Amino acid sequence: MPAKKYEPLVLAIAIFYPFVLTLVYFVVLAHAAPGLQKGAFGVGKAIQFLLPIVWIALILREPWFIRRFRASGVVEGIGFGTIVFLAILGLYHVILKHPGADLAPDSKAVQTILDKVGAFGIGSSAFFIAFGAFYSLIHSGLEEYYWRWFVFRRLRPMLGPGTAIAVSSFGFALHHLLLLGTYFGYDNPLAWLGTLGVAVGGAYWAWNYHRFDSIWPAWISHGIIDAAIFAVGFYVLN
Repeated sequence: MPAKKYEPLVLAIAIFYPFVLTLVYFVVLAHAAPGLQKGAFGVGKAIQFLLPIVWIALILREPWFIRRFRASGVVEGIGFGTIVFLAILGLYHVILKHPGADLAPDSKAVQTILDKVGAFGIGSSAFFIAFGAFYSLIHSGLEEYYWRWFVFRRLRPMLGPGTAIAVSSFGFALHHLLLLGTYFGYDNPLAWLGTLGVAVGGAYWAWNYHRFDSIWPAWISHGIIDAAIFAVGFYVLN
């Protein structure tokens, strides 16, 4: 189809769009009214997650569907997620929360986190838990649909599996650098190590998708790790 020739451009937009969105709502609008920040976040996320369906189903008119749950790869995904879950909680409790550390109660990062959750209206424990549950259960699946089902899967025939894994994982990690750099500072190795960790996770999930042809293992694994991140956030807030 004539529109198909534009797919490399669409994928390039898809790779860099989350970085631009995060730059807008998280950095540029950092001191704007909370309603404006939340509005930019909500509208921007809706555009992001509608892009694959609009391109594939409405423009290219190709069939798309969500596969029924398959157990293949799920145990492996749970294992990976559990290892990272324990590593994140262990790193926080053993190193990061103590006086003088990056997530000590009086650290700059914690104050920045408090400011951000306040701006988004999730400063109370109940709202924070609800937001964390949404990210762990739903948003993790949307990211897997976007980065693995769409970006990686559509890059794979163009670039080959290895390069497609590297490129999609780079894009997945890129906007996380803005988040971690804002919290910890770009001169802090933790921001860069955390971003590298995100890239490694994205590469694993793409590799998992390549082998099992399903986002379910990556979705479950991703959700477990998001739960660990929000658990640390809960400890920080309380």
